[in-house]
Amino acid sequence: MQAQNNEWPVFRGKNNLSGITDFEIISFPVLLWNSATGGRTKSSPVLSEGLLYFGNENGMLSAVDLTGKTKWKFDAGSAIEAPPMVLGDKVITGTSEGVLHSVYKKTGKPAWSYPTDNQIVGSANYWSAGTKSGIVFGSYDFYLHCLNPVTGKLLWKLETENYLNGTPAVDENKIVFGGCDGIIRIADPSTGKETSQVPIGVYIASSPSLSSGKAYFGDYDGNLYCLDLNEKKVAWTVPATETSGSIIAIPSAGFNSVVIGNDDKYLYCYNMSTGELKWKFRTNGQITGSSVISTSKVLFGSMDGYIYLLNLTDGKKIWSFNAGGPIGSSPVVTKDRFYFLTEDGRILAFGQKK
Repeated sequence: MQAQNNEWPVFRGKNNLSGITDFEIISFPVLLWNSATGGRTKSSPVLSEGLLYFGNENGMLSAVDLTGKTKWKFDAGSAIEAPPMVLGDKVITGTSEGVLHSVYKKTGKPAWSYPTDNQIVGSANYWSAGTKSGIVFGSYDFYLHCLNPVTGKLLWKLETENYLNGTPAVDENKIVFGGCDGIIRIADPSTGKETSQVPIGVYIASSPSLSSGKAYFGDYDGNLYCLDLNEKKVAWTVPATETSGSIIAIPSAGFNSVVIGNDDKYLYCYNMSTGELKWKFRTNGQITGSSVISTSKVLFGSMDGYIYLLNLTDGKKIWSFNAGGPIGSSPVVTKDRFYFLTEDGRILAFGQKK
């Protein structure tokens, strides 16, 4: 369920949204190719069986091979902000019209579609428990929806008190998600019943990252939280300062580090156990995309148009690259490559310098 093996089929790589790669991020990246995709995009790419998938503001879901060649496009009819998800032989993505589309990943031919009553801006995720499985996603219709992956039929839906903006995180038979009602909710995937909720009190624009029984997430005021999922209470908080911006990104959580970007243009690294600041790194733009971390490195993009590679230990810059356009996406990372989307609609592939 969490294996990568050069696959990156869900947003953030794994369905706990931890932003961890099983591989060491390459040390001396070089640009291999740069391919225009035909439209502006806020999406992030995913990768399965040698094809990259992503959406754009023109409503096109695209499949691009690892040389940058477009294999197919599917017209979803309205803007696709969310990253797609690959599950089995299908690619699943939501639209600004509130429709979740499922298409066959090899051909782009439609499999099924499911309408909600408002826009979908977060990625879908999936869960499996024994013989049961489901696709879960939030909508601005105030519901978390769960569908049968094969048929697209509704299994259950869970009502909240406001928009659901982010991607639900899944781990250890729990679905954990927040929303504009300022509440973190924990639900049972099989039944859709809410097992607990933790009031935060501030609009949660993004998603939690799950690691070792904890959920890490930020809010719109710039506070960062570590929530103990067993105790159902906040273990530590990094309060926002007067200069903090909103936290739109998802923390990367692992290797005793929580790495998160902020609208104040800084990337921060905190001790996972205590919330103590380890280091911070300033860019020249807001950081709305989420980083990926390996045992020794941090990889992320900024709205200043640069991609950065830092040391995880001390935050020192190893490498940077001017991508020529703002980056609000999260990367795909494999054993010997990584991929980014720029907001002006180009996909960039990087490999190891020979």
